[in-house]
Parts: sequence; C-alpha cells; structure tokens
Amino acid sequence: MDNATCHRTLAVQDCLDSEGIQRLLWPARSPDLNPIQNVWDALGRQVAGRNYPPTNKNTLIRALTEEWDKLPQQLLDNVVQSMVRRVECCITLHGGHIPY
Repeated sequence: MDNATCHRTLAVQDCLDSEGIQRLLWPARSPDLNPIQNVWDALGRQVAGRNYPPTNKNTLIRALTEEWDKLPQQLLDNVVQSMVRRVECCITLHGGHIPY
C-alpha cells in the first residue's frame, strides 16, 4: 500500500477490512520504500521477454511461476540490503523523492 489513489478506494478498503488486514501509515507516492516493486519489475521484464508471451490467465500464471523460480537470489538479497540506504535517504530528504 503506497497510498496511491487506487489503493484507497472504498472497494479496496472494504476488501482489506473483510480480510482483517491492517494498513500501515505510508507516505504518499513512496515506491522508494517499497522493495517489492524492484522484484516485480525484474519479474515483469522476464515474462515480457519470453519467446512465447502469455496469452491468457493460465499461461500468465505459469510464466510468472516459472520466471519467479529463475530470479537470482542475489537480486533478492540486493533488494533487502538496499533498504537501509533507502530509509536513510528518505529521512535525509524528509520523505521527498529519492533520486536514482
């Protein structure tokens, strides 16, 4: 939840509430603090680069599962290890955009 408008709709709030999911207070538009975005990006590039891109839900699920299994552990380690730097930078910039 990055506090994006689409994540704050009544439908989303109702769904989260019905599942007992508590939301964290999160700065608006702060993907810099959301490391999973980097993993989703890598996964999306892998799926998009396949010789036979997915054409329906079932082939998309299969492609995502196969490519997830191929993600290098080093990528995941790097994302986790980058969090200290990301948080420090966010604090330094008082919650502003983190330049890359």
